[in-house]
Amino acid sequence: MIIFFGPAGAGKSMQGQMLAARHGWRWLSSGQIFRDQADHELLEYLKTGELIPDALTNKTIFAALDKAHTCGDVDRVILDGYPRTVAQAEALVKHEQERCGENPIAMCVVLEVPKSEIMKRLAVRGRGEDSPETIEKRLQIHRGEIYPLLNFFNDLHVPIEHIDGVGTVGEVHDRIEAELVAHAIVKGV
Repeated sequence: MIIFFGPAGAGKSMQGQMLAARHGWRWLSSGQIFRDQADHELLEYLKTGELIPDALTNKTIFAALDKAHTCGDVDRVILDGYPRTVAQAEALVKHEQERCGENPIAMCVVLEVPKSEIMKRLAVRGRGEDSPETIEKRLQIHRGEIYPLLNFFNDLHVPIEHIDGVGTVGEVHDRIEAELVAHAIVKGV
């Protein structure tokens, strides 16, 4: 499993989908999973930028992971937008260890993108949940949650790579791919 971290608009979904297509992996986006549920409660959280409670988040994500058969027919799963809290990270590791019997996290990728670039990207994306106020709230939440999460995964000896998320989609993809090769997650060409 590879976990992508970064604020909304950092490019997690695009990069996750590209890696999944390139390597035959599964890409799971928490935001997309929540939007696909058509659950009014989940959609309200998305609109306001508030964090969805851990119990509801974990239940929804674990159902998607179980459906993805992460221990069977797919080599890797790319998680985008989850976990968002240390409690979620602990639950994820426990859930996957019970299913797979080993440390399930191969690497964490942190896409670093400046606020000015995030604002430009989200203005173009134009989702209803991308108002300036909601974007600012999400950026504040992201800044507050990222360091405890990275410390948690660092304590588990999971490689953490900070990737410059500015540039063309291909340039960012090449940076991520180079780190996957460097950590022997994939073979170089």
